[in-house]
Amino acid sequence: MTTGGPRGPGRWSGAGRLVLLPCLLAAGLTGSPVLGQAAPPGPHEDIAFDVMNVLAHHGLHDLEDEWWNAYGQTTYISSWKLPFTAPYTNLNGSPNSLIPERERSFTWSATLFLGAKLWAGGEAYFVPEVIALRPLSNLHGLSGTIQNFELQKGGSETPQLYRARLYLRQTIGFGGAPLKLDSQPMQLGATVDSRRLVIWAGNFSVLDVIDKNGVTGDPRQTFFNMAFMTHGAFDFMADARGYTYGAAVELYWDDWAVRFVHAAPPQNPNQLEIDFRFWKYFGDQLEIEHRHTLFGLPGAVRLLGYRNRVFSGSFDDAVAAFEADPARNAAACTDFNYGSTNATAPDLCWVRKDNVKLGIGIALEQFVARDIGLFLRVMYADGQSEVVAFNAPDRSLSLGAVARGGLWDRPFDVTGIGLGLSWISASHARYLALGGVDGFIGDGALRQATEGVFEVFYSFNLFKAIWLAGDVQLIWNPANNADRGGPVLVLGAKVHAEF
Repeated sequence: MTTGGPRGPGRWSGAGRLVLLPCLLAAGLTGSPVLGQAAPPGPHEDIAFDVMNVLAHHGLHDLEDEWWNAYGQTTYISSWKLPFTAPYTNLNGSPNSLIPERERSFTWSATLFLGAKLWAGGEAYFVPEVIALRPLSNLHGLSGTIQNFELQKGGSETPQLYRARLYLRQTIGFGGAPLKLDSQPMQLGATVDSRRLVIWAGNFSVLDVIDKNGVTGDPRQTFFNMAFMTHGAFDFMADARGYTYGAAVELYWDDWAVRFVHAAPPQNPNQLEIDFRFWKYFGDQLEIEHRHTLFGLPGAVRLLGYRNRVFSGSFDDAVAAFEADPARNAAACTDFNYGSTNATAPDLCWVRKDNVKLGIGIALEQFVARDIGLFLRVMYADGQSEVVAFNAPDRSLSLGAVARGGLWDRPFDVTGIGLGLSWISASHARYLALGGVDGFIGDGALRQATEGVFEVFYSFNLFKAIWLAGDVQLIWNPANNADRGGPVLVLGAKVHAEF
């Protein structure tokens, strides 16, 4: 959730750094500068008054060779869940159902992005953030279709100030064609080689490096639902806010890129405190990307794999422990657990140990017109153990289209339509059917089904760098449970401003 929950960046034109600023997630995620150079042409007039442009206009700042920059954003999202019918809710003390009554959720965030050049190719970035939030049903009852990507685990309605990122980045050029990188959040304006090595170290989001999509872009400008932020089954390393500590390496070679991230997990699944024993517990994420041009329009293919070595619970182990000794049930847990009081159910707290979790996915994006892009993401994870840092699904698929309003003479408006689906493994389903819970779902019983969301949004550029957006989401089979199939209708509204 900006799990970023945990819980991305537009590349529409040369003015995109002002129009679709890449901001966080949780996640707050940067865009791919390389793909951005190939993005379809668009209007070039700037529509935002920002510090960097004012200084550049007066000759006090060079946007093409920056020594520092500063950007910011603020976003307010409100969601209204309408009532739906369900035969049971939180059965036998299992606490993770989506409440069927009417509910309202909100998030408010404000972020400052500060960057500085330290030496040739060396940069430092510092990103403080404030967030306040109220989730639906205490962030329970949805597997991969959490309705607001900015929701965080363990957040509060009282605004909280924290450091989201503090990291160093070094770029080493190997030649090739010169590429201009636009000034934007977490990117100094510069010219780099098309063949280069980029090294990261510090406090950042894995999604700053991995799975940067040029169509869905920054979720603060596009889809509300977390199903479209990244792969739903991508259990990338993060604390409860969506950030981690680690190192990353990116190798760009013309149209190809390879990215690797080694990052730390939370001490306990889905919690805030990070386990800094990098040598013992970690997540490794590897992505191979190829960018291409099809009929004169840009696209990309990305293959992503991850391997997590973490302290977590296996679903099969929890079931076996409970069947061998019913006293090892959810209600009797004294170690870290998710608060179930179901004395007739297994629980992961009894069986946490060193486990390995694997996943592989593919992402496709393609512009089919100057202002229309399509995307597809598919991922398969092994589904043997609990999620430790992202969302509940073990397999996921999302697809859709995003269009800019140049087609109807509203060049800075954005609209989109998307479908997100998620599944759980047989082991995961058996554990939930017996009344077990994980970090997000567990109704006390289960009739396994595909959870899905259909979403439509429209973002209206009101004035300069201010957008108003409306959103409709239809969610079915929440928590992968056909017994509580809904459908659930969620209406959303967003105010977003950038500088």
